[in-house]
This record gives sequence, structure tokens and C-alpha cells, in this order.
Amino acid sequence: MSSSDKKSITVIGSGLIGRSWSMVFVSGGYSVKIYDSLPGQATKAITEMRKQMEELEEAHMLRGELTATQQIALVSSYDDLAQALEGAFFVQECVFEQLEVKQSVFLDIERLVGKDVILSSSTSCLVPSNVFSKVQSRSRCIVSHPVNPPYYVKLVELVPHPETATNVMDATHALMTKVGQAPVCLRKEIDGFALNRVQAAIIAESWRLVKDGIISVKDIDLVMSEGLGMRYAFIGPMETIHLNAPAGLEDYMKRYGEGITRVLKSFGPVPDFCGEGAKSIADEMCELIPSDQQHLSARMERRDQLLMALAKLKKDH
Repeated sequence: MSSSDKKSITVIGSGLIGRSWSMVFVSGGYSVKIYDSLPGQATKAITEMRKQMEELEEAHMLRGELTATQQIALVSSYDDLAQALEGAFFVQECVFEQLEVKQSVFLDIERLVGKDVILSSSTSCLVPSNVFSKVQSRSRCIVSHPVNPPYYVKLVELVPHPETATNVMDATHALMTKVGQAPVCLRKEIDGFALNRVQAAIIAESWRLVKDGIISVKDIDLVMSEGLGMRYAFIGPMETIHLNAPAGLEDYMKRYGEGITRVLKSFGPVPDFCGEGAKSIADEMCELIPSDQQHLSARMERRDQLLMALAKLKKDH
């Protein structure tokens, strides 16, 4: 039976990621059961989701073919784990990013579901072999790492446990595609997965350039937002270099590979992000955007609005 024939998904955890995943899944027509260990939290999450979905509908940005009212009707809340898991073919865990907590949650889940139910974690920095180390049937385990916020940024990294079955990878890819996400498959696990490893490289060199007095915090952000990011919003680094030489990627490397190697060799060691130079960088950032809740919340809202507009632009092109 394909994922399109099975209709019930359980989301474990009702925080930001849990709510976003729930909204993504119902946009594809799936029934979603939200569970939270704190009584009443899952019910509050549905209230928040309803508000968001109504706002999205008003802005003509609601995903899927169903109305906000129809989508929210597909969501139910549970304080009892066994009830929340009943009938689910796919479980998406979204609890705290603590290894012991996730391991305990999956132990409880495994005792309550059949062996054909796919167990998926939203972890962003824990490898599957650790997250699922206490699960007995690990062939049905997978990490589905979203980008925050997953409702507006469609990428999801699918990372297999060393024992993950091929059909589990395929079924998860099909599900994510059906609900409108953009899944990428890692062939094996690695610390940081793909997205965070690339992000870490960008952060490290940006940090070094600011710390060494080469460029300001404001201007290094412009390097990305008004430079590289303009291209990367639609094509990735490999296609970028493929298109940046008359005869494609091999030609690009013949022309510029030596220069890239020279620049890479000039990179220093991994920066100390909490050392002596960190405070001056933080201070410079806070001059641009103060770190109090009011200013940060306003910029987060702006970020989400811009991501919504970009998502619409990408969809239309």
C-alpha cells in the first residue's frame, strides 16, 4: 500500500516544528494526530495553527487544495500517546533536541505501533544511528530534517540509519513530495547532514572575515542576501559554476580551480565562536537588530513574510 492510500500521520511534539509539520501534512489531505506530553499543549497548538492557516488563506498563501477550515478539521490533539498513534502509518517526532529524550520517545512509540509504521525524527544535529540506537526494528527508521520554518522552506533532508530499508526511504520521499516538500536523499549519515555542513562553512568564513576586520557584519550579510543568495534561491552551487563558464563545470574548474584551491588554503582554523572576538561581533549585530524579544520577533515575522513571497515566486516560475 502506498503512502497516498494511508491517511493518518502522528506528530509527536506540538512546538514550532511540530505545528509546521502538522500544517504541511494536512495541506496534502492527511489526517494528523498531534501528541504532546504536557496536557493541553496539543490543543493550544491547534488553536495557533487555525489562526496561522486563516491568515495564510487570507493572503492567498495557504498550501494545498483544501480550505483552512477543511484542513484544520483534519487535525486532532492527544495527551495519550497510544491513542495518538492508533492507525498511523507514519510518525514524525518533533521533541527537544536532546538525545536521551528522543531515544526514550522512540522506545515508547515502538511498543505501541506495528512493525510497518515508519518512524521519522526531525532532529537537526543528531545522527540516526544514535537517535534510533534503542529501537529494535531499525529498518523502518529515518531522519526527516526540515528547514525552519518548514511550511515556508520546502527542503527536507532524508537521512537513513545504516539499517534503513530502501522502501522506507522511497516511501518517505514519496510522502514528502506529495505534501509539497522538496526532499533530498543522503546516501549515508554524516554529522550535520548536508544543509548544516554547508551552512557551517558559510558561517565560519563569514565570521573570520568580520573578526579579521575585512568586512562589517552588515556587509557580509549583503554579500549573501544581495549576491550569492540571489542565485542560490533558484539554482545551487553546482549549477551555478556549470553556468558560469562557456563550456560548463569542467571548463569552469580548468579556468578557476587553481584560484579556488589557493583561496581555500588561505582559510584559517575553525573560529572560536565564544572567545574574545565573539562579543564585538555580537555587539555589531545587535546595533543592527537589538536582541530583545520585540525586535527579534519583528524580524522573524519579516523573514517569514519574505519567505512566503519567495515561495510564491518560485512556484509561479
